[in-house]
Amino acid sequence: MPQDLPIIGHWIDGKTVTGPHRSQEVWNPATGKAEKRVLLADKATVQAAVASAEKAYPAWRATPTLKRARVMSKLKNLLEMHAEKIAGLLTAEHGKVAGDAMGELQRGIENVEYASYATELLKGEHSRNVGPGIDSWSELQPLGVTAGITPFNFPAMVPLWMWPMAVVCGNAFVLKPSERDPSSALFIAQLALEAGLPPGILNVVNGDKESVDALLDDPRVQALSFVGSTPIAEYIYTRGCANGKRVQALGGAKNHAVVMPDADIENAVRALMGAAYGSCGERCMAIPLVVAVGDATADKVVAGLKAEIAKMKVGPGTDAKNDMGPLVTRQHFEKVKGYVDQGVAEGATLVVDGRGIKVPGHEEGFFLGACLFDHVKPNMVVYKEEIFGPVLGVVRVKTLEEAMRLIDAHEYGNGTCIFTRDGEAARYFTDHILVGMVGVNVPLPVPVAYHSFGGWKRSLFGDLHAYGPDAVRFYTKRKTITQRWPSAGVREGAIYSFPSTK
Repeated sequence: MPQDLPIIGHWIDGKTVTGPHRSQEVWNPATGKAEKRVLLADKATVQAAVASAEKAYPAWRATPTLKRARVMSKLKNLLEMHAEKIAGLLTAEHGKVAGDAMGELQRGIENVEYASYATELLKGEHSRNVGPGIDSWSELQPLGVTAGITPFNFPAMVPLWMWPMAVVCGNAFVLKPSERDPSSALFIAQLALEAGLPPGILNVVNGDKESVDALLDDPRVQALSFVGSTPIAEYIYTRGCANGKRVQALGGAKNHAVVMPDADIENAVRALMGAAYGSCGERCMAIPLVVAVGDATADKVVAGLKAEIAKMKVGPGTDAKNDMGPLVTRQHFEKVKGYVDQGVAEGATLVVDGRGIKVPGHEEGFFLGACLFDHVKPNMVVYKEEIFGPVLGVVRVKTLEEAMRLIDAHEYGNGTCIFTRDGEAARYFTDHILVGMVGVNVPLPVPVAYHSFGGWKRSLFGDLHAYGPDAVRFYTKRKTITQRWPSAGVREGAIYSFPSTK
């Protein structure tokens, strides 16, 4: 590999930091070529970032909430001004098509906008005269140094789920983005400084397991948020909690879409196309499984999907005409292709095979075409495991109850949806399904910024969901104050009974 590639460093105390660290290539997945090198932080670098955050925290904590909120308002404007550049970084390092990149950024901007409402979100509660001359109130106070570890599939949006709310609540933050596509997170950190965020309140360190463990083990880090695969989420939750931290770890998914016989099949098929193949399937809210109720429903869905796949345009994300770009790395490409091979070996019917796709002029890119399986069974690996690629499987069942039993039995409970015209069936499904985010004729029921995002079962470790109201709860601790000012000259005797308002 060439060693003269541009170097991506860290962002500590408001400036770029480089050094003689280990490094690895950052690839352009559309060309299959390494275009940058990212430094991988050692323990000392992570500790320096935490020290910078710890030093900056007291003054930021004392900054009026309105001033902190105004920084978020300025950041929102800067993100909108530089949206095309940020989306370009996402396309160059992740591979997603331009429209998808802009959509990701917009959802991140909405979280920044929500954080700008901090003066309302952090008001606390007040009660006067809870007892004779006694007032009581609660305050939401910051934790101190907090941290976040974010995944490759949303390199701009997921960091914006975390640190804007953390810092507007008065905390300092250390971000470790994915080392596969780190540039957007670093550029946004520079914009935050331009918006008025003091140096040290947001630090960004790139790295691998060594930097993750350094954050998990550092006693100065009070809380840590994570989004990624379930095995890593469980590891981070267990190790972080053992070290006395507040931890929120969002894991993997295997989302099912139930299609009822009365559904508008044409609309359902179009919705499923975007949910299954958008961003090359590299979304934790993607739909990799369709559960069709009845063979007639399944036949219509499969025929519709096959026809729509034939119209898809696959190619580099820089071309706005393309519907789907490449997978993020060659390693991930081989992994996803291996799942397709395994599905065939296990006996699922491969209706559409995208393994042989070639994109002219980008023959070395990590492109895998849309793949469609029919007759997928619950005992198959392609049913059980998270593939995280453009692979959609159709499972055939006889009843809604059978579909719900399948969904409830799966280890993941991130998202699900139902396509139907029957309000009773939809209400029953949403009320009883054991999944954290549910859609009715909406395949990607991702909550907006003023709600919260999170799954059930092994899709989430911890009690609080990401962003929205739960983010305020996660990045603050409640303090309740009860106060009395006795009247001058009044002397009271000792009271030995437990305080009561009776």
